[in-house]
Amino acid sequence: MPTEQTLTGKRILLVIGGGIAAYKSLDLIRRLSERGAAVRCIMTGAAQHFITPLAVGALSADHVFTDLFDRQDEQDVGHIRLARDCDLIVVAPATADLMAKLAQGHANDLASAVLLAAKAPVLMGPAMNPQMWANPATRRNRQTLAGDGIHFVGPNSGEMAEKNEAGEGRMAEPLEIVSAIEDLVKGPSKLLAGRRIIVTSGPTHEPIDPVRYIANRSSGKQGHAIAAALARLGADVRLVSGPVTIPDPAGVSTTHVETARQMQAAVEALLPAEAAIMVAAVADWRSETETNEKMKKGAGGPPSLQMVENPDILAGIGHHAQRPTLVVGFAAETQDVLANAEKKLAKKGADFIVANDVSHDSGINPGGVMGGARNRVKIVSRDGVDEWPEMDKDAVAEKLADLVARHLNTTTV
Repeated sequence: MPTEQTLTGKRILLVIGGGIAAYKSLDLIRRLSERGAAVRCIMTGAAQHFITPLAVGALSADHVFTDLFDRQDEQDVGHIRLARDCDLIVVAPATADLMAKLAQGHANDLASAVLLAAKAPVLMGPAMNPQMWANPATRRNRQTLAGDGIHFVGPNSGEMAEKNEAGEGRMAEPLEIVSAIEDLVKGPSKLLAGRRIIVTSGPTHEPIDPVRYIANRSSGKQGHAIAAALARLGADVRLVSGPVTIPDPAGVSTTHVETARQMQAAVEALLPAEAAIMVAAVADWRSETETNEKMKKGAGGPPSLQMVENPDILAGIGHHAQRPTLVVGFAAETQDVLANAEKKLAKKGADFIVANDVSHDSGINPGGVMGGARNRVKIVSRDGVDEWPEMDKDAVAEKLADLVARHLNTTTV
């Protein structure tokens, strides 16, 4: 049967990085061409060690660009023209080096210069050894790129090209990349168009004196990723963020707060809303008093703090007179994760509890979930428990946004 022409008239710039997975790019070119796309290709110097410009040019039926300082190609600032004369840029394989260059803003070859000058959406298909993909530097670069609006497909898990090597790092298969391209070209489904959703994120800081406070290790990465994923589905997202060092997500209205009481007031001021996703790791207690001067060390030893309980923001929303249709809470636990999440579900009036093990022994990220790039969660509801595999926090966010969309669209039909 003939292939459906889903990409007719679309101009795709394919950047081929230097890895053994470059051979898959040849099939990717063919698959894109079958669907009506015009494919133009850039090859890095390393890519040419794995496949040839001759093969790439034969399949794309176009000139293959390889050199930033090519006299003919650059006579009209060719790298700027390449960056702009396309509807989408695909980087496959996206090597650790290419990801690092773009994350740091380097532009010392044709591929990196084009990516830095790009206005079109960019889709990356990472491919590298599992140890390289798991390296904290690569994780940071991936997080930075996602925050900058770069899209990703893969990598997958499985056997690598190297003998006796397996794990996460395989480039997504060509048809997976084609599917991701089709989704980007047609634009995200606006399943949550116009729906107001409140999201909380990050820690709270509870002051003791002008220089000290009580807090936790939350980075806000998971909450901010969820806010961004909901916004991509068209939601009117109102994010209430505690003190974090990451940028506000694009397309989201953000309110910055410090303390639990400030967060509670900000959340309640945003009601009514159709959903509330309470991701923030709110400090359970605060010092009853805050001194105006820095507490000094003295002969009497450390001062005693009288602690009082902070407001329970999740329970307040779950039992509020203007309770949203959907209330989702998070349970960050270090022991009895499932049992504690089930108790929280019943007590706090939530529809779902997203439970995760944040202990140092969880095996996720060096040092645990808080502050890391990956997560493994269980979705607890009155219907049972759905265990999700370990994935990066952006993937968790996408999957949770889809769950929110399906739940709201089912309950309001």
